[in-house]
Amino acid sequence: MANKKETIPLTYKGHPLRRKDNLIYYGDMADSHIILLQILETKPVNDLEVATKVSIQLQLTAPDLKSRDRVVKRSEKNSLYSAIDVASVWLERALSAR
Repeated sequence: MANKKETIPLTYKGHPLRRKDNLIYYGDMADSHIILLQILETKPVNDLEVATKVSIQLQLTAPDLKSRDRVVKRSEKNSLYSAIDVASVWLERALSAR
């Protein structure tokens, strides 16, 4: 039998993380809210590109809303760590308020 490589989804504080280019989606689309993290600027550190400016948006997942109407909160941070830290608090509060 051929071994199939199983991909284990990346999670942070119990919510899934999905990345597409410079966009990171945090949360489950089946929930009422998700977080969209957009990496706006990077700088090289050693041989890695490190995010230096990240946009955070708390969004509703309702498919009938226009994209600009989905945004509940937005902010910008100077690192991916601080952005994901704020995002986790926003997402937990939004999901617990259901």
